Amino acid sequence: MAENEILEGAEVVYDDEAIMAAHREEKEATKKADFEKPFDENALLEVRHLRKCFPIKKSITGKTLQELIAVDDISFKLNAGETLGIVGESGCGKTTMGRTILKLHQPSGGQIIFDGKDISNYTNKEMRDIRTKMQIIFQDPYSSLPPRSTVGDIISEPVLVHGIVPKDQVKSYVLDLMDKCGLRDYYYERYPHEFSGGQRQRICIARALSVQPQLVVCDEPVSALDVSIQAQIINLLKSLQKSMNLTYLFISHDLSVVKFISDKIGVMYLGSMVEFGNKKDIFDNPLHPYTKALFSAIPEPNPDVKMNRIVLKGDIPSPANPPKGCLFHTRCPYATEKCKHVPPKYKEHEEGHFAACHLLNEE
Repeated sequence: MAENEILEGAEVVYDDEAIMAAHREEKEATKKADFEKPFDENALLEVRHLRKCFPIKKSITGKTLQELIAVDDISFKLNAGETLGIVGESGCGKTTMGRTILKLHQPSGGQIIFDGKDISNYTNKEMRDIRTKMQIIFQDPYSSLPPRSTVGDIISEPVLVHGIVPKDQVKSYVLDLMDKCGLRDYYYERYPHEFSGGQRQRICIARALSVQPQLVVCDEPVSALDVSIQAQIINLLKSLQKSMNLTYLFISHDLSVVKFISDKIGVMYLGSMVEFGNKKDIFDNPLHPYTKALFSAIPEPNPDVKMNRIVLKGDIPSPANPPKGCLFHTRCPYATEKCKHVPPKYKEHEEGHFAACHLLNEE
């Protein structure tokens, strides 16, 4: 029996302070060992123990008294040409993770290794050369485009700033890119308010690809669009990925879309990665109870097939005051007393298939 477990009669009483101290110590030892490992030469993007916190209460002297843990201990690898789909409920930290990887938010801890370089401590000046290799497609095409600039100006600006092509070739370069993204050449002089949602998202895609990036973070790029338009945008993204050898970090709520476009899938809950693996492994054999609950919500088009919906009770806890033990125990139908006190280890259960759950560790 562990030192932090006290047996009283038939009951095990958990010493929460001792458990958390041991957990932190083990976590730090794992981080130290992982940070010393050489970078993976095959991975375009390698994230090690990424953490992002936001201060929500400070003292008079500016010392942080309370913080919100938006992203906690995220690790994964993404090879060139692959698509990693990130799924989870609203507020679980998907978008914050994507923006932190792009250094739009400064990480609070961990390593971000892009193209063989650790960029986690890069300054804004050092990031300037990296910006052309990492781009983002925002969720809302209505608010992410400047209303007083024409389509030509919007797409041309990053090309001119970063000197992608000579100035006399900029217009022809932009028109060619617009054609690849399904935009007519006469849209060049038009303004964003003259377009539909799907057309605006195509403009956002063209702007992101104008600097010839290697990695594109797609932050729910189709959630604000109609279903028929969603299919067009997803097919466009897949076509562009093939022709330009792009790597996507695809954030979405729609599991059907993620299944269609992704090679690997990561499931996030309350800032942590609870399951990660290849698409086939995740969909054919989900390991974590939260992943099973998410997948049970996917609509079944066949009316003769009975749905076994797993309904989770309660709301997602606040990341400013996360529960002790397993973060999911407050909503998990299989939670035990151990789950309420001891954080589960995130480890590999099958080749390339990671999950954090006590039920799996006991099997």
